Amino acid sequence: MPTTAILGLQWGDEGKGKLVDSISAQQDFCVRFQGGGNAGHTVYPEGGKIVLHHLPTGVLHKDCINVMAQGMVVDPLRLIDEIAEVEGRGFKLDGRLFISDRCSITIPLHLTLDVDREAGEKANQIGTTKRGIGPTYADRYDRVGVRAADLLDETSLREALQRAVNVRACQTDGNAPGVDDMLKPLLDVGRKLKGYITDTSLLLAESMKEDKHILFEGAQGAMLDVSQGTYPYVTSSHTTAAGIPSGVGLALMVDKLIGVTKAYCTRVGEGPFPTELNDDIGAKLREAGGEFGATTGRPRRCGWIDLFALRYVCRTSGITHLAITKLDVLSGFEKIKVGVGYEGYDAPGMPADIRRFSALKPKYESLPGWKEDIGSVRDAADLPANARTYLRYLEDFVGVPIGIVSVGPAREASFETHGAPKD
Repeated sequence: MPTTAILGLQWGDEGKGKLVDSISAQQDFCVRFQGGGNAGHTVYPEGGKIVLHHLPTGVLHKDCINVMAQGMVVDPLRLIDEIAEVEGRGFKLDGRLFISDRCSITIPLHLTLDVDREAGEKANQIGTTKRGIGPTYADRYDRVGVRAADLLDETSLREALQRAVNVRACQTDGNAPGVDDMLKPLLDVGRKLKGYITDTSLLLAESMKEDKHILFEGAQGAMLDVSQGTYPYVTSSHTTAAGIPSGVGLALMVDKLIGVTKAYCTRVGEGPFPTELNDDIGAKLREAGGEFGATTGRPRRCGWIDLFALRYVCRTSGITHLAITKLDVLSGFEKIKVGVGYEGYDAPGMPADIRRFSALKPKYESLPGWKEDIGSVRDAADLPANARTYLRYLEDFVGVPIGIVSVGPAREASFETHGAPKD
């Protein structure tokens, strides 16, 4: 049962999509196990840029079967458009895409709830993408949600919609769509998706018995995990490795856990960010790294890498290998800082109290930078000496070997390394 997972280790946007694209080329299955259309994995296959939101990144490889597992939430109206776009680019999905019949469905009511909340008091805002993800997960756990199986039966769908409306309509500003408003569009899209909807837990269980190679693709990042992250400024699902078993509907251990982190750090939306730089350096990182959201276009907050937090999430996810992305963005800095802890804080983990977390002030170590453009490097040994020193420092501090380094957005701009490169 050769299984691999690729997980984000920061606040999302670490460059997971590119690595999943590369690794899924050698996999039998690519499985999204959590999150929804708020994720935006940007990939650069031959023929240009593609931004995927719901679909697993393995859709870009004709021999890879793709699964949207039960831990996901799905906006079927947006998904249909995404499928059409991907197939229009020549990536046919017939027989290669399966959607769990237990996926929670985002309905127009959820979008209204999300938009209303984010338009309210600043103290109540999370900084969501307004895609209805949080309300969809809330309905799942409040047991009033719509599931993919409901899209295939009018009576079931009507009853599920009525449950949701009964509970949630009073939370809107009176502009909530009713059952009759939502029923026909969802039935129509259900007919279009019928050939994809199935019991994906059974599909994966049978494939594991056959020793198929399976890649689990995470969305967002570990610091946004609903339990382990900077609560309440988190996403609504489990983004760490702990989310994989429940997200796919199988009790399993993953063989190889690849944690992805940028060589610096970014965050979108509200919430604490100890190493954030609200200065020219932060602006330089944003510009050089093209740090604007794939889903919303929002500018990302930028700062130095936080190794203390990185070590914490590697522990909580059991990471076996690190992948360092966007190392090329640090070219041209005379000095590069790395966060190694926080002033007046000596606990081994991260504080659960958000007020305490928000008050943390970073402690830094400074490392020498490099001027060389490294975008064309394809072997760790060819990196500048100071870039190799930087990678060794990261690896030694976190205590997890570096397995992949990326120096640009193109598929070929990543290379494997057996630990940080030595001089």
